[in-house]
Amino acid sequence: MGRKFSRRSARQQRHFSKHVRKADAHSFFNLLTGPQLLEAVEEHLPVHRERKFPPTVTLAMFLGQIMSADGSCQNAVDEAMIGRVLSGLEPGSVNTAGYCRARGRLPPEMLSTLVRRSATLLSERTPDQWLWRGRPVKLVDGTTVLMPDTPENQAHYPQSRTQAAGAGFPLARVVGVISLSNGALLDAGMSPWQGKGSGEHGLFRRLRECFDKGDVMLADSYFCSYFLIADMLRRAVDVLFEQHGARITDFRRGERLGARDHLVTWMKPQRPAWMSREEYRGYPKQITMREVKIDKKVLVTTFLSRRQMSKTALGELFWQRWNVELDLRNIKTTLGMEALSCKTPQMCEKEFWVYWLAYNLIRLLMAEAALRADVLPRQLSFKHTLQIWVSWSQRQFLCKSGEDTAKLFVLIAQIRVADRPDRVEPRAVKRRPKPYPLLDRPRRMARMQIRKFGHVKKLRA
Repeated sequence: MGRKFSRRSARQQRHFSKHVRKADAHSFFNLLTGPQLLEAVEEHLPVHRERKFPPTVTLAMFLGQIMSADGSCQNAVDEAMIGRVLSGLEPGSVNTAGYCRARGRLPPEMLSTLVRRSATLLSERTPDQWLWRGRPVKLVDGTTVLMPDTPENQAHYPQSRTQAAGAGFPLARVVGVISLSNGALLDAGMSPWQGKGSGEHGLFRRLRECFDKGDVMLADSYFCSYFLIADMLRRAVDVLFEQHGARITDFRRGERLGARDHLVTWMKPQRPAWMSREEYRGYPKQITMREVKIDKKVLVTTFLSRRQMSKTALGELFWQRWNVELDLRNIKTTLGMEALSCKTPQMCEKEFWVYWLAYNLIRLLMAEAALRADVLPRQLSFKHTLQIWVSWSQRQFLCKSGEDTAKLFVLIAQIRVADRPDRVEPRAVKRRPKPYPLLDRPRRMARMQIRKFGHVKKLRA
């Protein structure tokens, strides 16, 4: 299936190149400083005095802190003071207290609005040639992030129950909706990893407004739910999921469309505990679904016509679901959101949105570079774009001729993501862990044990 997709992608690319030059090559980059995003900032600016760290400067420093390899507050303040020196201004103190207080004054509504607004503007300017059969495909998936082990974070985002008190980290669940065509995050939600409404389905219900008529939802088997599919059909949104493991697929039943391809009727299940009786009565008693088996996977979809949507086309589309896994890896591993650094839940929420804002801004740069190079955004490297942007932003003051952004986008487009169909890698690490036991008690108690009995002997490698 991967090789078939590669040939089809090449055909799409040749067709795309004929039309992409008609687009405005400057439209994406102008969004970074354009009136649309500036309006969102000014709309949510808090009342403030003129300080060394006003809200706009603080937000810029916060973004730089997220994109920097050294994500400490001290490094962010040091870079800001160096910038003041190079601009001929008095640097002031490099103490981080003022900057930390300024971060605390940033409204979370401004940060979340900027994330959604940047994604909306990017989607509005996405050429039709980037879409799948002229339709926007939106990827949905969930993950978890860690936080510093502070009493405030533990109270709001408790750690896993399987870990001893003081030996784990506060854990939050995250669900995001990401565009397949340009990679931008449309919306996201964060909640404690356990408790009422904290599951991926509960978080997704807050994000349903991301979907409009004509969209396609692409997700894994966890989202293959009767009520979720019925809700998407009500919004005129088609879905493509892998079959949930709890549902039995029997191709001997239903209306046969072809080999391992049929239409079946799903009956409405019993009312779940979280759903009201009135909401339950609003769902249809049954829905018609199409089930197909491709490469040992059973896929479930609302594309019911075999003529309009073949098994091969469904398989090629589902193969692209892996992009959301790569996008989450980009935000968690490349940018570093795998473990947040703020000490309170309020600041962790702000840091969460700043990470996504930085991610979307990198996607804006990739979209601009893709337009200029006549390629698809998914063919460019996210990490390479981040590295180019950080290096360029740190050294642009050395350029006497001003900001030459054209060359910046040429550099971004030079590195392409390798085409590796049917790639298989073992889910194992070669490097051995250090021979130390896991910390199974609070650090304070561990220090007392060391003072009393000495260090524990190393484990044998």
